[in-house]
Amino acid sequence: MEQLRRLSPLQNALYMAGGILLVIGAALPVFVADFGTAFFVFAAGLFPFVWMQLLQGYDGRRLIVRRLRRQQLLGALLLVVTAALMFTHWQHIRPLSGDEWKVTLAIAAFLELYAAFRLPQELQKGEG
Repeated sequence: MEQLRRLSPLQNALYMAGGILLVIGAALPVFVADFGTAFFVFAAGLFPFVWMQLLQGYDGRRLIVRRLRRQQLLGALLLVVTAALMFTHWQHIRPLSGDEWKVTLAIAAFLELYAAFRLPQELQKGEG
């Protein structure tokens, strides 16, 4: 039976907490005037979320699952780029001090959500 590597309960808790902090950090600029707080909350969630995604590898041979894992990791990379763009926006570093971070965040969210729904479906197909 092929599956993603299992995370320990502590790793799973870090993964979930990181995801929650990512969502809160992405939503804070809408509600809070202090963009620095949003950046720090986003960055605090980014590291455990991406780290646990990297630990949760796939060693199987199914092409579709491997493609979905690559898309998931591309989403994680785009989340790192989003954090960097949020930092340049917060610090007004030119030439990327606008709202470019919203574009990379939207693409990363799409890739992460797509992989989150499709990976379990593909792994179940392999079992049956």
